[in-house]
Amino acid sequence: MATEVIEYQVQDMTAVGLLATPDGNDKRPGVLVCHEGPGLGTHVKNVTRRIADELGYVAFALDYIGNGEILSGMPDVMARLGPLMADPFKTRALGQAGLDILTAQERVDTSRLAAIGYCFGGTMSLELARGGADLKAVVGFHSGLSTTRPQDASDVTGKILVCIGTEDPLVPPDQRAAFETEMRDAGVDWRMNLYGGAAHSFTNPEASSMGVPGIAYHEATNVRSWAAMVDLFDESLA
Repeated sequence: MATEVIEYQVQDMTAVGLLATPDGNDKRPGVLVCHEGPGLGTHVKNVTRRIADELGYVAFALDYIGNGEILSGMPDVMARLGPLMADPFKTRALGQAGLDILTAQERVDTSRLAAIGYCFGGTMSLELARGGADLKAVVGFHSGLSTTRPQDASDVTGKILVCIGTEDPLVPPDQRAAFETEMRDAGVDWRMNLYGGAAHSFTNPEASSMGVPGIAYHEATNVRSWAAMVDLFDESLA
């Protein structure tokens, strides 16, 4: 498995992403990885490497903050994410720029693509799907589910999985119910896994150290949600 840092331009911003490629010369499925709100940190970089090393897929982790910057503190994160939450087209454009980098790689089989994301990165993956991106599978881990354009779910072409903790204050039951209605009305092939006792950022081993109520690592849910993703990949990308 080899990794490469890739700089690219998107919306007058220099983005710094991470590409991970498995050994070999054959074509492999490609997975776009969308990071958490603060930026492309250690957790998502490790996920990207793991996808290439364990699953044998080409993985590219995009950067929607810019310059590889890691934001510190929730006020800075929310100030940066607020405009994106209100503008799904801008969110989709940032995601598409990363997807373009992934599909440009020689080892990627562009007929077998997936996108996954964490926190707002999960929201970005879902918005890519709503925007009609040719993705066979989309996975959101503790991802925001709401959108200002639920009608666009009719353009989803692949299968959707969202993994949500029941104790996540950022994805409350009413948001989950609205997402269910959105997916049902659009006829999407979708699934939602709820994990009891898990809060927001349950996949990130560093989450608990933030000291923010409702944000905490949950090892069992991290393991179970990864297995659920692999199951979807086996079904959609084989």
